[in-house]
Amino acid sequence: QNKIVLIFFIVGILIIAGISAFTVYTLQKMSGTIDVSIPIRDLLIISAIALVLYILITIVIKYFVSKSVVKPINRLIESAEKMAKGQNMEMSNILNEKTEVDELVNAFNLMTRELNQKLTEVNRQKKQIETILLHMTDGVIAFDMNGEIIHINPAAKTLLGLTDKEDTFEKMFKKLNIDVNLEKIIYLENWTSSEQKVEVGNKAVNLFFAPFQDENDKPTGVMVVIQDITEHVKLDNMRREFVADVSHELKTPITSIMGYADTLLEEEYDRETQSKFLSVIASEARRMAKLVTDLLTLSRYDNNKIKKEVTQFDLGDLTKECQEKLKFEIEKKHHNVECFVTANVPPVQADKDGIERVILNIISNAIKYTPENGTIKVYVGFVYNDAYIKIIDNGIGIPEKDLSRIFERFYRVDKARTREMGGTGLGLSIAKEILDRNNGTIDIKSKLNEGTEVVIRIPTKTNNSSSHKDLMRCFFISSKFILLVFN
Repeated sequence: QNKIVLIFFIVGILIIAGISAFTVYTLQKMSGTIDVSIPIRDLLIISAIALVLYILITIVIKYFVSKSVVKPINRLIESAEKMAKGQNMEMSNILNEKTEVDELVNAFNLMTRELNQKLTEVNRQKKQIETILLHMTDGVIAFDMNGEIIHINPAAKTLLGLTDKEDTFEKMFKKLNIDVNLEKIIYLENWTSSEQKVEVGNKAVNLFFAPFQDENDKPTGVMVVIQDITEHVKLDNMRREFVADVSHELKTPITSIMGYADTLLEEEYDRETQSKFLSVIASEARRMAKLVTDLLTLSRYDNNKIKKEVTQFDLGDLTKECQEKLKFEIEKKHHNVECFVTANVPPVQADKDGIERVILNIISNAIKYTPENGTIKVYVGFVYNDAYIKIIDNGIGIPEKDLSRIFERFYRVDKARTREMGGTGLGLSIAKEILDRNNGTIDIKSKLNEGTEVVIRIPTKTNNSSSHKDLMRCFFISSKFILLVFN
């Protein structure tokens, strides 16, 4: 600033001297008298006065320049150095190495690089957050204080079925018939319900409202998080139905047992009547015991408390043994049951007791739901790496609308008939659990009043299947070798 003021001062003196000389000369020319001595005297007087005024003006200008320009620049340089290098450097060391202009340029360069790094980091974090929000399964919507949408991810649009028309807080939740108020959420957070459950189409969603604030803890908007809780609601409903079904299934035999027992206690009956009542009590007790046993079995499977005893066995022999065990029920209904082993089935590696239970359950169902003198055919075969059992009957069949639910617990197509035949509604659920734990599958096809086809697949022993592949490979290699020899 001293150099600037000095240059300004010298230039000012020259300008003042020139103007003074021109002014005196002009005045004398206009008066018609030109005296050399007078101009010099007048010039010196005028110049002196102008010089004094100019010095005063220069001092004032220097003061204002120093205060308004130089000092802010010095502070900016110092702040830039602190921001860029993260430490306090003495200005004297810097001034010894660089000029003031270079100092300012370098400080700005350092500050620019630092700001670029910060902006790059902020952009990177912004992109990460946008990517997370874009691929989140939960919906997220941010509203400003006026209810305008700041951000919305695709999941929110899908879960709430939104269009471009619902672009404000009021329009969006008015469409969903949700009574929420933006001001209450922002200013009365502790007194307002921040969570609501609603149904949108065939989905159940949970909405969580939370106000967000700026760095000064002032509210700036509301964030809404949308969660799809459809599966949770279904599971909760299934649990309630399960408890209700268990209560109902246990209540029925208990009521019968209590009724017949109270009747026997109140009066004396002949032996035949007593035997009849006692047989009903015993039958209902066995039914209740079977129901409790099935429930305990399912509970053990759910809690992984049943240990599998994996053994190697022949599926065809096991199927024939199961048919033999059900011989009495088959003869009672005069069914024609045939079992065919259609191929050389490799040994099966699975839990033999569990697979036996599945086979008994499926054949038993075929016997129960096939009218007298019906036909039941059982095929045991091998396809690729799976052994299979196919049970075909010409019974009453299952309606198509019920096929997707027959593996649900306590689901029965005809509850009255199933209860009359002693079923608990848990047999197929247990069968599916057993097969799932043995890497097997079960498929059911059926037509009402035409019959049912059940196919059970169980993986065969791995070593055996690999040995078959090895034999086939050897066969092809030997065949090629023989062809080459003959050629």
